[in-house]
Amino acid sequence: MTVQRNFLSATWLTIVVLCLFASGCSHDNEQAAPASIRSAQHVELTEEQLDELVLRSFQYVAMFNVNNKFALDADNPLASGGYNRVKANTELADHTVQAVARPNNDTLYVVAMIDVSEQPIVMEMPAFDSKYVSLMVTAYDHYVNIPMSTGDGDFDKPANILFYSERTPGYDGAPVEGVDEVFEVSGDFVSAVLRVMPHAAEPDRLEANRVAMRSVDLEPLSEFQGKNDGDAHYISWGSPKGIGRNLDLKQDMARFPDFGSDFEIFEDRFLEVMQFVVNHTTFDPNNELDSALLKILKPLGVEPGKVFDPDTVAEIDGAALREAAERFAAESLAKMGDAEFLATNLTKTFQPKGEISVELLVIQSVIGPIGQPAQEALYPPVNTTDGKPMNAMHDYEIVMAPEAMPPAKAFWSVTLYDTDNGFFIPNERKKYSVGENAGFKPDEDGGIRIVIAAEQPEGVPEENWLPIERKDIDLNVIMRIYNPDLEKYKQWKPPRAKKV
Repeated sequence: MTVQRNFLSATWLTIVVLCLFASGCSHDNEQAAPASIRSAQHVELTEEQLDELVLRSFQYVAMFNVNNKFALDADNPLASGGYNRVKANTELADHTVQAVARPNNDTLYVVAMIDVSEQPIVMEMPAFDSKYVSLMVTAYDHYVNIPMSTGDGDFDKPANILFYSERTPGYDGAPVEGVDEVFEVSGDFVSAVLRVMPHAAEPDRLEANRVAMRSVDLEPLSEFQGKNDGDAHYISWGSPKGIGRNLDLKQDMARFPDFGSDFEIFEDRFLEVMQFVVNHTTFDPNNELDSALLKILKPLGVEPGKVFDPDTVAEIDGAALREAAERFAAESLAKMGDAEFLATNLTKTFQPKGEISVELLVIQSVIGPIGQPAQEALYPPVNTTDGKPMNAMHDYEIVMAPEAMPPAKAFWSVTLYDTDNGFFIPNERKKYSVGENAGFKPDEDGGIRIVIAAEQPEGVPEENWLPIERKDIDLNVIMRIYNPDLEKYKQWKPPRAKKV
């Protein structure tokens, strides 16, 4: 199973349609939104109700797919191979990586898929010799948390971090000897993604970081404390150590509804997935977004603590719900290149709970989940000088003067994708980006000229040439700025690509 998205624009961030409809499916028509469901009955939702349902649920559908794909999808080269397992990906991604839209060619990844439904899990972290390392934790709600980052002075020495949720049995968040940080996650199944700048141009430093990445491990708390008494029920779900290492992946997958594409979920098994999601996610009754989601789901027969029963939940028009989701995606992407919107909202995406709007949650879920908040990385798009989409039938240049270089405290990059899928452009050189890891050569004055072309132009360093094949496909260029200087960023403008 794979999760792929078709993209209708060429930008990283765009504007979302403001769907300000009445909260929930409770409607004046009791038959359209019954107070309770005792047996399966068809519920005819209005267009406004469908839009509201998509608006409130898109973040959960997207991350249900993403997290399970990274844990359980055998076709995903970045997958951990099960929950409570770790996958160290010590090679930079190339064009064969198509499991997620707009992959990163700048950092190496350690993907830890964590299940705290039976007991706390301890993540054991080494020190790193790198300018940039961050740990990002995301549950089904798609709120982004950064418990550790080099920007905060972390990773200069080994550390152990313990994860638990409010449903984790037998643990209340108390300090644990040998644990440096205790972190409460908002879901029972979360992704903990470590990004490591590898320093690919420095072979010894690169190898040292690879060795460190391979030493990252997970342990159930009882095992960490040396209290494993042989009752290893928790291990049956895929402990990285001991008897659980050889678990058949199919056993792990059987615990979850089928994942797939977001639009498939909306059409075929939306209520089943959402019942699973609400059972394994923490909801705050005082949070407006939390309460609005539960309010809209309850009349359809989905609420925390229930067991999904297709015979008792409402029957809804899956095709209409999919159509609404596709419309939301299209409308969210339609205003790509809106400079005013980007200037206002780029720094507000990929935030923790309580610090992001539902509209921006939809945007980040549609465009490319598991991004980082502004203090860790910014992803401004590189649009064209004429406002038209870039197309591989033409060559382009991106010029930055010394004073216009990206305001990065760690490092920056420029990466080329196809627009439709968000994948790297295949080429013999395996050159997909320009930057410190992929290679770049500044001008004598400290500026840089980057060229997107079918052939290397005369006078352009190979490091600064992004190759394309001459054919009719739209192109998408994304800049990444790691540990940005946010004060300088307020005055900085992304470069534009000029057709040559």
